[in-house]
Amino acid sequence: MKILSIETSCDETSIAFVEASGGIKAPRFTVLQNVVSSQIALHAPFGGVVPNIAKREHLKNLPLVFNTIYSKPYSLSPDVIAVTVGPGLEPALWTGVNFAKEIRKKYFPKAKLVGVNHMEGHLYSFLLEQKKIKSKAQMTNAKTYPAVGLVVSGGHTILLLLKSLTEWKKLGETRDDAVGEAFDKVARMLGLPYPGGPEIQKAAAQGDAGSINFPRPMMKDKNYDFSFSGLKTSVLYYIRDHKEQSRNKHFVEDVAASFQAAAVETLAHKTARAVQEFKAQSIILAGGVAANRSLRETLERTSKKLGVHFFAPPMAYNTDNAAMIAAAAYIQTLKKKNHRITAQANLTL
Repeated sequence: MKILSIETSCDETSIAFVEASGGIKAPRFTVLQNVVSSQIALHAPFGGVVPNIAKREHLKNLPLVFNTIYSKPYSLSPDVIAVTVGPGLEPALWTGVNFAKEIRKKYFPKAKLVGVNHMEGHLYSFLLEQKKIKSKAQMTNAKTYPAVGLVVSGGHTILLLLKSLTEWKKLGETRDDAVGEAFDKVARMLGLPYPGGPEIQKAAAQGDAGSINFPRPMMKDKNYDFSFSGLKTSVLYYIRDHKEQSRNKHFVEDVAASFQAAAVETLAHKTARAVQEFKAQSIILAGGVAANRSLRETLERTSKKLGVHFFAPPMAYNTDNAAMIAAAAYIQTLKKKNHRITAQANLTL
């Protein structure tokens, strides 16, 4: 199956062309093109994504990215056109939806139009060019399931129990700030540039993670929900109450490292407890925050300690991109599942 996919849920304009095969039991993906146009520089002065600016830039970038894909000499005629319909910023989502309808009508009238859940794209992103899967275990192998999936991004923190690649239930989620949002807000408190996640990671690498004992919210609760608002507030109060130390050489680095350690430990602890309770055979990490090295390394160590498999997307596919939307579209199409081709800002897993 040849899939042309479009992603405009937030501040990345992305179009990909992906060949998919193998069926649900052994899906394989070859990413022929995956072009991403970032708007980070435009939103950075505002400390976050401005919806109307995102919409404007998507409208400008979509034709340019599309022309980049189709400047190649080989034929790229899709069987499916897939587009993110949610969750995300509604003005941004509409640009992708309308563009998908437009190019289908103009260029590919025989292609099937498929609406994709952005979070399912993240969940399936580990399948993209992941050579380790064959050497560790095929995702359809009985020894791989059940699996615990941790999906972490700027807007979501969700823990899933997967019975198979296509069947799951939600164990818990954040009750307030998502972990990625907390990273961005703490970075802003420390005067670090947007986006905050990479900047916190960079600063933390130079700091002492044990220097400040920030709380691990809800870590000991018996449920699988998360809360990062209290942790964020603790960092705010610490910075306020230690102004005299803020000029110290490693103040920012130590705060960043201690905050990151608290967030990562909370996520890893609940993931590990879910693995033990449900006798899971694998941990799947996905979402934009999956790019955080500390989180990846901690969960990989946790997996080895528990004797289970660990799967995470290649680094190129952690942040928002259209290739992951193609992966989700392939599995959706085989399941004969589709989402309405309309912007759905609050769509959930």
